[in-house]
Amino acid sequence: MKKYRVTVNGTAYEIELEELTGAAPAAAAAPAPAPAAAAPAGGEQVTSPMPGTILDVKVSQGASVKKGDVLMILEAMKMENEIMCPCDGKVASIHASKGAAVESGTLLCVIQ
Repeated sequence: MKKYRVTVNGTAYEIELEELTGAAPAAAAAPAPAPAAAAPAGGEQVTSPMPGTILDVKVSQGASVKKGDVLMILEAMKMENEIMCPCDGKVASIHASKGAAVESGTLLCVIQ
């Protein structure tokens, strides 16, 4: 145990911290989920504009889509956001499923 003095908003506090060995580095070293398979050449990648949860996937692999069609519904900050198709084409692959938590920039699907 190590003792430290910390001042917060002008008030001094004395705290004790226990150094843990082995457990903390193992938790920190847990690998992040590997990115989904690379998009096929020439495909238009649709990524998440913000962190959130996928509420619904409105398309299936192989479906024909037009620019402006709703691909998925993303809930972020208690708002439902429609992820729209950026171009006409066919859904080559879907990389997110209903209920999945996604970060900003996460690949959601590929349109060819």
